[in-house]
Amino acid sequence: MSDARDERTKLEPHAVARMLAVGGTFQELTASTPLVSRNQVFRIWRKGQSFVLKVYGSDARERRERHALNALEMLGHLPRMLDQGAHESTRWILFEDAGRWNLQSLPENPGLSRRAGTILRRLHDIDAAALSNLSRGIDSEWIALDFTSSVKRLERYRARLGVTQAQIDLALDVHPPYAGPPAVAHTDPVLRNFIVDDAGHLTLIDWEWATMAPKEWDLSKLVWSTTIHAGPAAADAVIDGYGHSLDGVQLDRWIVYHAAQMLVRYAERNLSARPGDVPDNLVAEFDRAVLGAAS
Repeated sequence: MSDARDERTKLEPHAVARMLAVGGTFQELTASTPLVSRNQVFRIWRKGQSFVLKVYGSDARERRERHALNALEMLGHLPRMLDQGAHESTRWILFEDAGRWNLQSLPENPGLSRRAGTILRRLHDIDAAALSNLSRGIDSEWIALDFTSSVKRLERYRARLGVTQAQIDLALDVHPPYAGPPAVAHTDPVLRNFIVDDAGHLTLIDWEWATMAPKEWDLSKLVWSTTIHAGPAAADAVIDGYGHSLDGVQLDRWIVYHAAQMLVRYAERNLSARPGDVPDNLVAEFDRAVLGAAS
């Protein structure tokens, strides 16, 4: 009963934006793709300044992000919290506006991509105790088990997504990717999460899923995202900025894993999904990576 009562008392996100705009204007920025978080994000203009408001889908999401931002302040390149609160059980954080663009929306820019790789490496070099007192986190054993589990879960939805049984069978024969010891990780450092301001400063956003995980998780996801959306030269620049590369087979094994997770998440959030609806060429990327990982 208490959960249902809390849902009834939640303030609608647009009402929070209107309240914090204080007579100014606001615009929803939340990406429309169902692969993205159900949090809602707004840009607010008031008194000649712009701010970014994030209204969280759950209390836990807000707590996790706030903890990560406070714990990892030494990294820099983090969104700056200006205010936070809860109104009728709806939790929100008001951020300084980090910029109007993200790396996914800009043309191929090896210089910015190199900087993104450097930021990711600096994150991975932070002492693990800064984020959590967990002694284990997501390790290679967890990755191996979840890799197979993710592909098997994908099999349930293959007809709706347009994945063939032959590709599922090939994926189940793929060896799980190499995973080093857990380090401080963002877990979703894709290009749309790197915000760019007018001066070219980068801010990495969306920290609610930060945890202890293998460095290869983050690096493979950033390289993959950069290859798709910005091109191979930008992907090479990410690797140059990071200072370490993944060989082609290992990268494809990670992409099989990431793509399987994203496809499952898409299918579970879109019960009426049909082949051809899936965004970001995910099915084609899954198929391509399965063949590369099996070589």
